Amino acid sequence: MSDPNTEVELTALSGMGSRDFDLAVDQFARWGLRWIDVWGTIYGKSVAELDAATAGRAAAAIERAGLRAYCLSTLVFNEHVERGEEVFRTEHLGTLDRTLEAAAVLKPRYVRLIAGKLDGAGAGSTVPRLKREHPWVAEVYREAARRIVDAGFIPTMENEVHDCFLAQPRDFVDFVDWVGPPDQFRITWDIQNAWQMGAPPTLDAYRTLRPLIGYVHTKGGRAADDDPTRLEWNVGLDAASWPVVEIIQAVVDDGVSPVICLNPSHGTWRADYDYGAPGAFHPDVPFEQWDMSKVTEKDLHFLRAHIKGIRK
Repeated sequence: MSDPNTEVELTALSGMGSRDFDLAVDQFARWGLRWIDVWGTIYGKSVAELDAATAGRAAAAIERAGLRAYCLSTLVFNEHVERGEEVFRTEHLGTLDRTLEAAAVLKPRYVRLIAGKLDGAGAGSTVPRLKREHPWVAEVYREAARRIVDAGFIPTMENEVHDCFLAQPRDFVDFVDWVGPPDQFRITWDIQNAWQMGAPPTLDAYRTLRPLIGYVHTKGGRAADDDPTRLEWNVGLDAASWPVVEIIQAVVDDGVSPVICLNPSHGTWRADYDYGAPGAFHPDVPFEQWDMSKVTEKDLHFLRAHIKGIRK
C-alpha cells in the first residue's frame, strides 16, 4: 500500500503539451506538473536520433521549466519478432545503446522498451508461441534490461497495439516469468492499448498485473455503440466507457505507479465530442498537426477532481 501522506503525480507524453518541445515544457509547468515523459520528436529528432547536444538542449529546457524527466520513451523492440534475432540484436540493441547516451544527459527515472509484435497476437496466449518459435526473445529482452540497469536507470516495458505480443494479463505474467529480467524491471501498463488488443480494462486485470506494474499510462476511449467490449471512439477520460475512476483509484491507493502518465486516446474521431482545438484527432488532419493539449488539460482536471490522492 502507498503512504497515505504521499500524493501520486501526473504527467503526460511531451508531445501532448505541444509539438514544439520548448512550448511543451512551458505548458507542463502551467498545468502544475513536475514530471515529463520525453516522447516523440524533440527539436526535430526522434528519441532514437537524440545526440548529446540535442539531449542537453532538452534537459536545459526541462530544468528551466522546473520539471524532471520521468521516462525516456524509446521505440526499442517495436518490431515483429518474425524479422528475427539479428534485427533485434543489431538494430534495436544498437539504438538502445545510443539512446542510453542521451539518457545520461536527460537523467530519467525509466527507460522504456516496447513489447514486440507477433503475427496473430491477441487471438490467444502468446508466450507458448514465443518459446516455441522465437526462443531468443527472452535473452534479448533480458540483455536490454540489463543494459538499462547498468546505465543507472530502471527498465520498463510497455504493451502496444497492432500485433503486440502482450495483451491478456496472463501474457504479461508469463512473459516476465520466462524472461527473468533484473529485479528493477517494471511493466508500463497502457490500459487502453491492452483493451485495443482484446483485453477490456477491469479491476481483475489490474490485480493480476499489480505485482509487475511500475508505471501506468491512461487515456479515454469509448466502446462501440453495439459492443461494450470493443474500443471504437476516441474521447477523453470524461466520456470514457471503461471504469476509469475505479481502476485509477486502485492504482493510486496501492502506490504501484507514483507517477501516472496521460496518453492520447486511440479510436475514431467522434463528431459530438469536444476536442477543444480545431482539427484535433480529426482523420483529415495529419497526426503531426493534432493539437492534443486541450483534451490533455481536460483529462488532468478529470483525474484531479475524481481520484483521491492525486497531487493537485
